Amino acid sequence: MSTPETQGENQRLPTRLRIRMRFQRISWSDLAATLGPVLLISLIALWVAFHYVRPAPPDTIIITSGPKGSSFDTTAERYKKILAHNGVKLEIVPSEGALDNLKRLSDPALHVDVGFVQGGLADTVENADGLVSLGSVFYLPIAVFYRGAQPLTRLSQLKGKRIAIGREGSGTHTLALTLLKANGIEPKGPTRLLNLSGETAVEALLKNKIDAAVMMGDSATPTNMRNLLHARGVQLFDFVQADGYLRRFRYLSRIDFPPGSMDLGKNIPSKPTALIAPTVELVARDALHPALSDLLIDAAREVHGKASVIQRAGEFPAPLEHEYRISDDAARYYKSGKGFLYRHLPFWLASLLDRTLVILVPVIVLLIPAFRLVPSLYGWRIRTRVFRRYAELMELERASLAPMTPEQRAELLKRIDDFENAVITTRMPGSHADQLYILRQHIKIARDKLTGSDKQV
Repeated sequence: MSTPETQGENQRLPTRLRIRMRFQRISWSDLAATLGPVLLISLIALWVAFHYVRPAPPDTIIITSGPKGSSFDTTAERYKKILAHNGVKLEIVPSEGALDNLKRLSDPALHVDVGFVQGGLADTVENADGLVSLGSVFYLPIAVFYRGAQPLTRLSQLKGKRIAIGREGSGTHTLALTLLKANGIEPKGPTRLLNLSGETAVEALLKNKIDAAVMMGDSATPTNMRNLLHARGVQLFDFVQADGYLRRFRYLSRIDFPPGSMDLGKNIPSKPTALIAPTVELVARDALHPALSDLLIDAAREVHGKASVIQRAGEFPAPLEHEYRISDDAARYYKSGKGFLYRHLPFWLASLLDRTLVILVPVIVLLIPAFRLVPSLYGWRIRTRVFRRYAELMELERASLAPMTPEQRAELLKRIDDFENAVITTRMPGSHADQLYILRQHIKIARDKLTGSDKQV
């Protein structure tokens, strides 16, 4: 027990010596045994979280684009340059078009991450459940050109005609068949549906070899559109039923062209003209890393965010949910933008810090109560050591109750002395030393009973 005098002496001791004395009172083996499991479990939790909870984003994204030189291909090339600034490589895999892209994305055996997919194709594949949309990126207007002196108001009026519907397997071909079928025109009926696209279809229409052409995307290039708009006897179909199409096909949008919007000098079109258009979506597999999702939407915003003849500035990219659900990461991006770290730090550093925070915060929350338990567990271990000594003492006392010879009594007294010496030399923190002194008093009681001293008054 310390007195004011001893406390004053301790305060006069050198700081280094006082610290050494304080540490000598700690049972390091018990502290290690108590703290070790907590630290081991924490390290295991960190390792598991770091590798499985939120893995590092890969440095390569594979995109399935379109035919070489197509609008999908050139768009992917622009994405590639933007992503390269953030140290991410975009590997472009050419394809036959939107339908081919969708088939690749829905095939788990093929290693692609993202691709351009136009609306109206979801029903052509079976495994689209694992696909999500990062948003619509641009319109793909459907332009139907036809020969005739009188304007047509319904696609059903093309029944029995020769119609170019794009090459087989293309998005244009698939959507043209859908729209014509909705108007009662079937492939095996009286109408001739020809797999012509692009300049081939334009030339056939100009030379009167076909009566109409459904054009979209790369077939409806500015040059092809200009040639047909200025051709004698060729008219652009006005979708006067546009709102009806939108009600029936939810992936379509309406685009209105005012007079002169395509050629002010010749006032083309000469009257307000409505077209319908699916949007092209950036479709990805749902396993795409959130950080890469943000980068792709960033690139889309830079590429597609400007105004054009058919869209307003800032209209794209947009979270327009049609046939594929908007991914949770994309929805978060459109709502609040990129996270603080990604806005202010290089991508690789922001990714590292983001993962670290995601992992450390819950681990720290778990560690705080765990470390609060350490002192209690440490004290329990120390008390357990004392309790084990009491078990040994009880065994010695039971032995003293049996009849014994003087030699046996002397041997038992020696065992009690050895036991007391072992207790005295036991390393014990100062905060629990009182328990050892109480144990020594009980040892004395056991010795006195054995020697008969407890009967002497």
